Amino acid sequence: MQDGNTMKHPGVKCILLLVLAALAAFSASPALADAAAAPAQKSAADELLGNPMIALFAVIGAGMLFGRIQVFGVSFGSSGVIFSALLLGGVGYGIPAGIGNLGLVLFVYCVGLTAGPTFFRVFKQEGANLAKLGAVIILAGAATTVVCAWLFKVPVDLAAGVLAGSMTSTPALASALDALNHNPNVSVGYGIAYVYGVVGVVLFVQLVPRMLGYNLEEEVRRAGKGGGGRRIERVVIEVLNPGLFGKLISENSFTATQRCQISRVGRGDRFVPVTPDTRFEEGQVLMAVGEDDRLPALVEFIGRQSDKKLFLDIETERLRVVATSPQVLDKTLRELNLLNAFGVTITRVERNTVAIVPQADTVLQYGDVLTAIGEPKGLQGFAAFAGHRTRALDETDIISLAVGISLGLLIGMIPLGLPGGRSFSLGAAGGPLMVALVLAHFGSIGGIRGHVPRAARMLMTEMGLVFFLAGAGVQAGGQFMEVLRQQGPSLLVMGFFVTTVPMLVGYIAAKRFLRMGILETLGAICGGMTCTPGLGALSSKIDSDIPAISYAAVYPVALILVTLAAQIVVQVLPGL
Repeated sequence: MQDGNTMKHPGVKCILLLVLAALAAFSASPALADAAAAPAQKSAADELLGNPMIALFAVIGAGMLFGRIQVFGVSFGSSGVIFSALLLGGVGYGIPAGIGNLGLVLFVYCVGLTAGPTFFRVFKQEGANLAKLGAVIILAGAATTVVCAWLFKVPVDLAAGVLAGSMTSTPALASALDALNHNPNVSVGYGIAYVYGVVGVVLFVQLVPRMLGYNLEEEVRRAGKGGGGRRIERVVIEVLNPGLFGKLISENSFTATQRCQISRVGRGDRFVPVTPDTRFEEGQVLMAVGEDDRLPALVEFIGRQSDKKLFLDIETERLRVVATSPQVLDKTLRELNLLNAFGVTITRVERNTVAIVPQADTVLQYGDVLTAIGEPKGLQGFAAFAGHRTRALDETDIISLAVGISLGLLIGMIPLGLPGGRSFSLGAAGGPLMVALVLAHFGSIGGIRGHVPRAARMLMTEMGLVFFLAGAGVQAGGQFMEVLRQQGPSLLVMGFFVTTVPMLVGYIAAKRFLRMGILETLGAICGGMTCTPGLGALSSKIDSDIPAISYAAVYPVALILVTLAAQIVVQVLPGL
């Protein structure tokens, strides 16, 4: 008999779904229709995948499994659902009606909530050049799409899909589908262009510096920054360095140079938070937090790694706080001097899903999630000073969510005038997106809250995305092979140009006009192309957080602009 645990493993379930989809595909083949055993197999597949709910989750499971496959470190992630959906739609099965529209609205609304705190601020601060670069990249992509569509005689629906796929932007796909009344050819164009959209960015950020003679490791040393893309870990260290005995831990400059933080010190059988007057002592054990490749140097400097086990109170002595207060925004940690003010140490800053170990000159931005270590009283004071305690924001205000989405849908229906007497509307993609951006920026308007807890927001984003991709892919599946046969070469060439030209234009603009360094430029290009795998490929090669920082500044700007660009392209192309 089989081990019962095997059937509980998520990977096994996904494999079973894939087998089910394969059976359905084979059963639909005319060549097998006459086989003696075919009726039983076809009947079983039809009974299962003919159920729209089963088909929906079969598509999602198979697509997510496919998205995990890595080739040279690159994977499709959630976007793999579009390919399994194209397959299932191609063999004639469907999913529940309206599920794609529901997914679209949830997805774009959550994207707006995520990007809102950063989007408007980027235009006003030191990241203005990065915002300009993001706009240049998107404009170049839209212009290239229009030119290629005109030259190759590509219909507007396929062209809009190619733009979204080439820029690896699912929100742009959603926007184009909404503007074209969910024409399935949009998804076909997206599916054809998406593969090179990802691979092209990965190749660009790795090959172009090499071709132009840049030594990225030397650039990192010159910039004096490190750590991007590394894991943040903690380690217990025994103090053995005589040169440290009696010195204040808070004044230890070597820790800062290694991008690490000493957060706790051993007292009896437990770790307690570091205070302003805590000093190094011989044989003392400390807990340090930092990037995995920097911690060994800190251990060697202080003493040696210890395996001593002490009680760690993370419930009352650690707090995650969302920075929203004007008292902390746009200020460095040195200026705030939180250890002296509240007795807390900031060990981690999460910004746009990028986690960094802060330094004294780290500037806090709206929406930064700060991990603070200290005594409970000091933590509560710091939370009130800095913004919101994340635990207090764990509940989702369903009324605000419903009102915000409803308002977005209403705004999306308002016609907006264009030159020549034409008009367009933001639609079910653009309307909720804009409302979410504004709500997230201001926090709340008229009692409507713009905050959704991170865990809930991530779940709705992911579920909305896979529902939307499943709906779009299944709808387009019947036309995919025919379109590929008729216009495949033209679409592939077009996808190549729409991916490559914006990166080249962005690189030239960054180096010639904005005077950016190569590390900042490459990170910004990944953000402008909304391509996280590109950033991952770059970060794996160098020891610097510069690309991640520029990526985080450009990404929300590009995300919004490419969504609007998709609708503009839809309006411009028919008039050419």
